[in-house]
Amino acid sequence: MKKIRGRMDESILVCVYYGPNGERLIRRGHKLAQIMDCPLYVLTVDALPYDEFDAEKSGYVERWKELCDELDVEDFIIRDNERRSSVKAIKEVAHQHNITQIIIGQSAQNRWEEITKGSFVNVLLREITFIDLHIVSVDRTLKSTDDMIYEKGVRGFLQKDEEKEAYRLSFARSKHNLYEGIFYKEIGTDFNNGIFKFVNSKGKTCQVHVTEDICTGKLTDPPNVKNNN
Repeated sequence: MKKIRGRMDESILVCVYYGPNGERLIRRGHKLAQIMDCPLYVLTVDALPYDEFDAEKSGYVERWKELCDELDVEDFIIRDNERRSSVKAIKEVAHQHNITQIIIGQSAQNRWEEITKGSFVNVLLREITFIDLHIVSVDRTLKSTDDMIYEKGVRGFLQKDEEKEAYRLSFARSKHNLYEGIFYKEIGTDFNNGIFKFVNSKGKTCQVHVTEDICTGKLTDPPNVKNNN
């Protein structure tokens, strides 16, 4: 149950894009929302469907979701498969939730697709009249410590390896496959080391690390793939 806010005439929207600065923006928005005692929303926009996000994007989204739950954010909004401009999507969400304050990162204008058509900030300001825009400096933000680069994802499966009491990566369809998903191999290794991403039976996107074909994470969710003959 969400906390009842003291002020409902103010509402904050944090817009995040992929990179290490998203968490910092969310926390900055949370501090402002606490001071104003008003609702906080977090939005990310992407032209791709959610199930086509690569391992890095999925990782950021999952961390943002967890952070939003931790901070009691009103709603974490994903506008995937978005054919309109990011500005149009932000404007629509802002109107739907009666947003009065929007927070973006200083580097956003270099990351959003609209930069090729002009200043992202200027375009956004023209669209969101009567809404205050906060541009947060991200120059001092620490870089991501995970510098791993992955190859393009390929379809893969996980099978139970009884001998090792673990799950083994496979690329062949078989009745023994328990999980179906996408495997992202680390660049620069001859072994199948990387990340395996799949959707569990509850519809949640999960990812586990794979080291030399063996899944090193715990898969506690019931398999969502029963048979792959």
